[in-house]
Amino acid sequence: MTDRSLHLPVAAQPSVDSLVELAAFGESHGYEYAWLPETWGRDAVTVLTAMARETDEIGLGPSIVNVYSRSPALLGQTMTTLQEVADGRLRAGIAPSGPAVIEGWHGIEFDRPLRRTREYLEIMRAVMSGETVNYDGDIFSLAGFRLRCEPPSEPVPIDAAGMGPKSVELAGRFADGWHAIVFTPDGLEDRLEDLRRGMELGDRDPEDVRVTLSVTACALEDGDRARNLARQHLAFYVGAMGTYYRESLARQGYEEAANEIAAAWASGEQDRAVERIPDPLLDDLGAAGTPERAREELEKFAAIDGVDDLAIGFPRGADRNEIEATIEALAPDH
Repeated sequence: MTDRSLHLPVAAQPSVDSLVELAAFGESHGYEYAWLPETWGRDAVTVLTAMARETDEIGLGPSIVNVYSRSPALLGQTMTTLQEVADGRLRAGIAPSGPAVIEGWHGIEFDRPLRRTREYLEIMRAVMSGETVNYDGDIFSLAGFRLRCEPPSEPVPIDAAGMGPKSVELAGRFADGWHAIVFTPDGLEDRLEDLRRGMELGDRDPEDVRVTLSVTACALEDGDRARNLARQHLAFYVGAMGTYYRESLARQGYEEAANEIAAAWASGEQDRAVERIPDPLLDDLGAAGTPERAREELEKFAAIDGVDDLAIGFPRGADRNEIEATIEALAPDH
């Protein structure tokens, strides 16, 4: 059976406590993990620490932290510390992010994203092993240091996020799992082929590579409100978050719609961008509507062979009551 997790809101929340409360609310409803995005709001590490202190059973992890703004050794140290605080419940998620965030926010050149991801995976594992790290890569060279604390008693799995064929292949070959976002069922099937190819190249056991699919969901008694919120969220991702979501949709058969959404957003016509999302596209990418409809829509993703975890995400415009209503309606214990 496919696990059910939470992909906590990417939109700004009122406080750290509000995010902690959502994680605890998810825990009380039987969710497997609480995944926390990190963009240009609160940093993931501080919030995950607070979550670890106020929860007992739910798994915790960033989805995702980027491979530019912290060194790979620092991320290894950080995940070691978070694993201690979380009593072994941590699972890390890393990825390059994209040039809009890396260059525009962090001021770092978006260079060799796939190679960086691979070297981060290798260095983080070396750091968390507790052994002396001697590493000579194309980008990073480290020598002579080891952790000054005990390594994690439970190894921290490191997942990689990605949308393109090569990044997904890399996740299958080197990471402990793959995090997917903004995929249609057919588009996900294509990328799962890339993941399996990566597993074959890395001589991996498929049981050792966990697939987490984040699905934007909104389940409200006012089904029209739920679908409008999901439309607005998708328009923002395609129109405002650089080119990679648009390119991913184009690969999945929605090139014309993706270009129209992006063009409208770039022209400052956000309402028109939202209108350019037809019902079939909305249904292909999420689960929005009344609770009954949202649960039905979610099943098409749960039925995909190879998906281990459905992470329920939320529209940027959803308020606290709407987020909690969706958590309740789509909970694994419902």
